[in-house]
Amino acid sequence: QVQLVESGGGLVQAGGSLRLSCAASGRTFSSSSMAWFRQAPGKEREFVAAITWSGAMTDYADYVKGRFTISRDNAKNTVHLQMNSLKPEDTAVYYCAASPAAGISHASSWYNYWGQGTQVTVSS
Repeated sequence: QVQLVESGGGLVQAGGSLRLSCAASGRTFSSSSMAWFRQAPGKEREFVAAITWSGAMTDYADYVKGRFTISRDNAKNTVHLQMNSLKPEDTAVYYCAASPAAGISHASSWYNYWGQGTQVTVSS
């Protein structure tokens, strides 16, 4: 099992930056693929970024590509999402997710474990 706790959300002006962190506990973290999803009010949860267990492969949704960077530190059991050039449409609750399966996916069903989320609000 993997337990996930997100932090780093907050209020930022458009064009600003935030760095989200996801602290994981559980012996299987280092072998888990990790991802970030987000959900805005009245909208479905959507994929943001993912990273394989080794960090060798990453993937991004088109709407964040070039602005967001996912990384992980297996020694510290953490995953980060660096968000730059933030836009008001990035406003959402951001969730960290983990999957014991090999590879990464844009599908939320791929991921077995979820954090409680952290709010990101971007003002115009």
